[in-house]
Amino acid sequence: MARRGLEAGTLALPWPSSDDRGRKRSGSDGSVLAVAVVLALIGLVMVYSASAVVAGNRFHDSIYFLKRQGAWLALGFVLLHVASRLDYEVWRQLALPILAVTTVLLIAVLLPSLGVVAKGARRWLRLGPISLQPAEVAKLAVVLILARYLAKREGQVTEGTTGVLLPVLVVGLLGGLLMLQPDLGTVVVIGLATLGLLFLGGARLTHLAGLVLLALPVGAALILGSSYRRQRLMTFLEPWKDPTDAGFQVTQSYLAFGSGGLFGVGLGEGKQKLFFLPEAHTDFVLALAGEELGLVGTVTIMVLFAILVLKGFQIAGRARGPFGRYLALGIALLIGVQVLLNAGVVTGLLPTKGLTLPLVSYGGSSLVTSLLGIGILLSISRDRRGGRQTIGCGDGIRVP
Repeated sequence: MARRGLEAGTLALPWPSSDDRGRKRSGSDGSVLAVAVVLALIGLVMVYSASAVVAGNRFHDSIYFLKRQGAWLALGFVLLHVASRLDYEVWRQLALPILAVTTVLLIAVLLPSLGVVAKGARRWLRLGPISLQPAEVAKLAVVLILARYLAKREGQVTEGTTGVLLPVLVVGLLGGLLMLQPDLGTVVVIGLATLGLLFLGGARLTHLAGLVLLALPVGAALILGSSYRRQRLMTFLEPWKDPTDAGFQVTQSYLAFGSGGLFGVGLGEGKQKLFFLPEAHTDFVLALAGEELGLVGTVTIMVLFAILVLKGFQIAGRARGPFGRYLALGIALLIGVQVLLNAGVVTGLLPTKGLTLPLVSYGGSSLVTSLLGIGILLSISRDRRGGRQTIGCGDGIRVP
């Protein structure tokens, strides 16, 4: 089977057979929950440290952002608990309705009477005292619909271009609505997660390469056709050319990491948050962690994310059926891609774009959807195939 897959230009991964009827309900993966809780609590502490001075100056309340992040965190943990106890198969039925609602929300945010404009982008819906960012919901909606599609049409993905055409069209529709906000960062996250999930689902490498080649000129046109994106690209290439204007944010991020050294200057003692580093509590919270917690603290955060993503892949490998498998893979990819992109931006390895660090950055929509996704992961980990599984192709290798 593996040889035939390679000859056809696909990658035949040793997933368990979808006709496995053995079902074993057991406890959820405690390590996933523990890592998620630790990261969320680190985020709560770093958000307060990064925002206290700004909040005190702007709102005369040093815990303004902390209170809101804490409220979103409480809601997120409630949703995590409910999702972890809920049979994850319910998400198969909800995938299409969630996609439809997400599309409506992405359209609604573009309406001047509903969408809220901030920093030149229309990305938020005001719902009474709270704001919702539909782009965060769109990330989870894409994973749900792709998992449903791949589970239903596993064989068709490897057969021809039609196998990848439908999911690409759906993602393209959402991506187009996101670009009207504009929100290129979320489009990149969704696009990379989609490619990764199609790859793991057995799509032909030639088809995926073709999609990448088609996406490159579109991406180039979007970047070069926008003055502020061109400026970001030029700043990325030469950040020290204009350190007081265009390159100010990334150079201040460099200074934050450099000041932190090995063990940091101490929690709460960072200087870059004192109106030097913009967005220190949102997109660039990792830079502040580097300053106050040092290299050791930054590496610890990244290792925790790596554990979370690897556990997601392990849960996918033990999943009872294909839907749970692809859903777990999609959630793990979504978290992993966004973490890598955010880390790349704050360290100057990628051009600046508005992306939060999951579970750690300030932002209710991002925090709640991330915790909901982890709750779904926990549900999948509770429903696994009984006994031991073979992971090789006739090689006799067996693992739990």
